[in-house]
Amino acid sequence: MDLTNKVIVVTGGAQGIGLAITERCAEQGAAVAVWDVRADAVADAVERLRAAGARAAGCVVDVSDGASVQAALAATLEALGRIDGLVNNAGVVADAQLIKMSEAQWDRVIDINLKGVFHCTRACVAELIGRSGAIVNISSIVGLSGNFGQTNYAAAKAGVLAMTKTWARELGPKGVRSNAVCPGFIATTIVKDIPPAAMEDMVARIPQRRTGQPAEIAAAVVFLLSAEASYVNGATLEVSGGLSL
Repeated sequence: MDLTNKVIVVTGGAQGIGLAITERCAEQGAAVAVWDVRADAVADAVERLRAAGARAAGCVVDVSDGASVQAALAATLEALGRIDGLVNNAGVVADAQLIKMSEAQWDRVIDINLKGVFHCTRACVAELIGRSGAIVNISSIVGLSGNFGQTNYAAAKAGVLAMTKTWARELGPKGVRSNAVCPGFIATTIVKDIPPAAMEDMVARIPQRRTGQPAEIAAAVVFLLSAEASYVNGATLEVSGGLSL
């Protein structure tokens, strides 16, 4: 899964699953652009990557804001010269049952988790065309099956899957592959905030009887970015320990 001489943009790349993806891409030889909304986290991630010998650039970006994304694109091209792959990972949750969900909660999740993927891909796609480029969208198992209290998140993640397949059709003839990864319950800060009793119930429903690790999602993403996945386009790869069975 060699990414030598590739430049990969990872949104939400300074923390959680995104940080694991940036680190794995760097280990496989890529230069990495870390796009994240938190300036301190971006600086820390870039420092870690450079300390490990990787080429890295950081951009503070709000993916829900098209102008912010365009500025990050310009800064990335100035720093790293090109873009070969895009990982749309940035996301948030704002959970509530439907009858209690506010319009502000709906808008926040849709703006970042769905519109953000649109903004970033539309901005980067011209750079990917002609480079055998690859797009990997981080959806969720919730986008496949729904989840109690996550109307907004499920809708956004299902939309990401639909966009992935549409882009596979549109961009495949131009040499750009588009695929999605659907993580299950991964040991990040979001999952750690789940009450212990609810977490025990979730783990009991996973055939492997454990949550996943960010590195396990990163491995799947790097595969889809690499030439080893050269004939994989429009696919949805579930990485959930078999939760949907």
